[in-house]
Amino acid sequence: MSATLYDPQRHEALQAHPWNEAQARAAIRAIVAQAESHWRGARYWPVHPLDREGDDPDPVETPLYHGAAGVIWALHYLQDCGAATLTRDYLGGWRELLAANRTWLAANAPGEQSSWLMGDTPILMMAPERSPELADALERLIAGNRNHPARELMWGAPGTLLAALFLHQQTGEERWAALFRTSAQALWQQLERSELHGCAYWTQDLYGRSSTYLDAVHGFVATAGPLIKGRRLLDPAAWRGWRDCIANTVRRTVQRVGEQVNWHPQLDGTERENAKKLLQFCHGAPGFVISLADFPGDELDELLRAAGETTWAAGPLNKGSNLCHGTAGNGYAFLVLYRRTGDVVWLERARAFAMHALAQSDDAARAHGQGRYSLWTGDLGLGIYLWDCIHAQARFPTLDVFFSGAPRAP
Repeated sequence: MSATLYDPQRHEALQAHPWNEAQARAAIRAIVAQAESHWRGARYWPVHPLDREGDDPDPVETPLYHGAAGVIWALHYLQDCGAATLTRDYLGGWRELLAANRTWLAANAPGEQSSWLMGDTPILMMAPERSPELADALERLIAGNRNHPARELMWGAPGTLLAALFLHQQTGEERWAALFRTSAQALWQQLERSELHGCAYWTQDLYGRSSTYLDAVHGFVATAGPLIKGRRLLDPAAWRGWRDCIANTVRRTVQRVGEQVNWHPQLDGTERENAKKLLQFCHGAPGFVISLADFPGDELDELLRAAGETTWAAGPLNKGSNLCHGTAGNGYAFLVLYRRTGDVVWLERARAFAMHALAQSDDAARAHGQGRYSLWTGDLGLGIYLWDCIHAQARFPTLDVFFSGAPRAP
């Protein structure tokens, strides 16, 4: 039945490893220790073969998504949570990291300093000092990204919408709430209407082409997530409009087979693209659950539970243990459903995926002869997922939480 919603060749059978909290805690400490032992100063961390692009056999990768900024953020986050103790302070070198990331941007994505997952914005937010100059620089980055044509999380205004929300949660300053509202208003004005599908959507001008992604990184629900989390900063009438818009698009675009559901990568995707039947955080049902985690009320709950059932039926992803397109990322959907429903079966499923992901990570390290030192694509993201499984909480790194001491938006 469910084979029509996902490609079984992208998944593998769940390994029957019982949940072991002591093993999970030890694995987090080992991941941190491995990362620290492979730090190379100004060259940061060795890039995993699966993260390399181009001909350089030893590139320096710095962005939050797959590079040094993400590793540093994750190491200090795990320390702040009490999961590990670091042997050195990495945040003190934020200026050097910022300079290195600007070099990376100049070579790979000129003009994208505002980007949430690839640019300067999160690095400035990681700076241990809080000066007026830093705040002003962040304000310029967020305001300057308001009309970015990508209209998605990685590069566009939805990512810096999230930055404004995190800064408001941390400081309480009105300037960040105002930036959140103006960014949201710009996104509202950029919405398009599909008469064919009967819903609103965004067009993303991304990587040299125009797309209509629905997913949790480049697409519609990736933008919905920050709007939902920051809804209390919006005028009540504006939020009602967003709520109706989000719920309608989610319902109108769902693909259903029996009691399971999934979503195509794009609203108007090609037959070839939709035939991929992806089921991972960055494309498909798990990302919908995670992005809609804080949607108020119960009108989408049936769809979210059905998406969770699809994710469980498919089994772990064979791409590995990572957050973006791996087993840990899918497992966060179960943690979200546990928080929304209180049903312990979802926590048990999250922990089952955690143990499988841990085995995947160990197997990959042996196969490649190295760890994968990154947040969204590697071992550090897995470490945070293990921590959240221990504590039965759904705090997807850099989407639900950035400053470790800040409360999650209700």
